[in-house]
Amino acid sequence: MRVAQVARAGGPLEIVERDIPEPGAGQVRIKVQACGICHSDALTKEGVFPIKYPRVPGHEVAGLIDAIGAGVVRWSAGDRVGVGWNGGSCGYCDNCRRGDFFACLTSTNITGVTYDGGYAEYLIAPTDAVAAIPAELDPAEAAPLMCAGVTTFNALRNSGARPGDLVAVLGLGGLGHLGVQYAARMGFRTVAIARGQDKAPLAKKLGASVYIDNQASDPSAELRKLGGAKIVLATVTDGPAMGATVGGLGPRGTLMVLGAAGPIQVSPPALITGSLSVRGWYSGTSIDSQDAMNFSVFAGVRSMNEVLSFDRVAEAYDRMMSGNARFRVVVTTGK
Repeated sequence: MRVAQVARAGGPLEIVERDIPEPGAGQVRIKVQACGICHSDALTKEGVFPIKYPRVPGHEVAGLIDAIGAGVVRWSAGDRVGVGWNGGSCGYCDNCRRGDFFACLTSTNITGVTYDGGYAEYLIAPTDAVAAIPAELDPAEAAPLMCAGVTTFNALRNSGARPGDLVAVLGLGGLGHLGVQYAARMGFRTVAIARGQDKAPLAKKLGASVYIDNQASDPSAELRKLGGAKIVLATVTDGPAMGATVGGLGPRGTLMVLGAAGPIQVSPPALITGSLSVRGWYSGTSIDSQDAMNFSVFAGVRSMNEVLSFDRVAEAYDRMMSGNARFRVVVTTGK
């Protein structure tokens, strides 16, 4: 099989041939059909985590099970499945049950970080990392939902917002364009915030009832005019842009941070007087991914993707990391 591996921290993506691996006990082998490119893949490529190299990145995987290991009863050959960022747990401690996924890298498997990921034609995954893909989604549609989709969906459904509440989505990129769709279809009064009036038609098409150009106006002031947001879902990687929305939160409102950004400047008096909070959100488990995909089918949420062939995986990665990709980038293997 072909894989796109990183041989050392900071090294290039190289397509090499390897033997097709066999699944061990409690594992399945997946014939990869599509894998999304995520900014978090840089953690592997650049060696941000302690990683054993060579390593194959990729945690937005969609494909078919073609072999199962000993003791596997939930899955069968031919099942359509995906694997996301949370690549299963070892079961030796309670970190996962507490939601403390980064307590140690030995307690939580991270697809494409602690074991080889989806930039490959085949992938071995533990069964608790596997999510069923609905028949209505093709592999390229399903792949980005294994990270970008489940992250935005799961953050919103755990945000405490109720149908009818004002929810603002900061950013209309790879995460934000999904966040707006999920927010609108969950019944929230959805506001999209981004730079430039040229994005207004897209925001309305995705389901936002209001668009705020944060280059032309103060987003906090605009949100206050609307009554204040229960939630601001921050999908950008710009700390100052996140901080600029805090003043637009209503009483007991929350800034939910999904984008890995620099420092966020927040006024303590504003937090105190409004009982406001700033909260981070982690992606989710395989069950959360199934829920995100099922909801996407039911509600008509779809990722907007650029699809490239597997032999262009390095180009796909560079396109995502450069910011030139408008939404998501997916590579397909032709399998």
